[in-house]
Amino acid sequence: MADSHEAKSNDETTHFGYKTVKADDKQKMVADVFHSVAGKYDLMNDVMSFGVHRLWKRYTIEMSGVRTGNRVLDIAGGTGDLSYAFAKRVGPEGQVVLADINASMLQVGRDRLADRGIAGNLEVVQANAEALPFADNEFDVVTIAFGLRNVTHKDIALADMYRVLKPGGRLLVLEFSKPTHNLLNKAYDFYSFKALPIMGRLITQDADSYQYLAESIRKHPDQETLKNLMTDAGFDRVTYHNLTGGIVALHRGVKA
Repeated sequence: MADSHEAKSNDETTHFGYKTVKADDKQKMVADVFHSVAGKYDLMNDVMSFGVHRLWKRYTIEMSGVRTGNRVLDIAGGTGDLSYAFAKRVGPEGQVVLADINASMLQVGRDRLADRGIAGNLEVVQANAEALPFADNEFDVVTIAFGLRNVTHKDIALADMYRVLKPGGRLLVLEFSKPTHNLLNKAYDFYSFKALPIMGRLITQDADSYQYLAESIRKHPDQETLKNLMTDAGFDRVTYHNLTGGIVALHRGVKA
């Protein structure tokens, strides 16, 4: 993976929402967003999705095929929704690693999971998705929910997720995507750019972070493009399932 990182120029630019920024600066800018909203993150998710994000995550868990004794890596796991469900499924014989690059989000997640009685089979690790601090072939399942769009070099991150999976292991990417119907797309645009920043200001006193959220969703690869990125990273049998009319999509791939 080192060669891939070295190949990236210091002058490389990327997108932070609709802004063009230096690639080296994006990680800190995204970190600032999540430091700002960490304390109200779960409440805001419930409000802005009308609670539907819980159904999207439940579907991801069912599609993961996680069983007793499995090792699961939950990247960008934030406040721990998926990690909690996975920890219950793998049991004391298994292990779940809750990983996030953002210390504020990890602290909220660690506290929430401890309050809910999850401890023995859970590890919390601060980690960059582009340089995962784990051995090759270590996990049965890797998930990343609503985090890939914030990663600067998605190709590098997907390749590293492939590396840490065991042969036959599965990657599941749950992410905002491209609505499949034009009218829904127009309504979603109106909601995202008009309502979300207002909700952010009222609930988290931070409209700018939710303006970034709306913009980052639009810059994220659509369903077919992400499928191709996963295939290029080495994944086999890559499929995706549109949820809520394609507002969200769940991609799934297998390590051969």
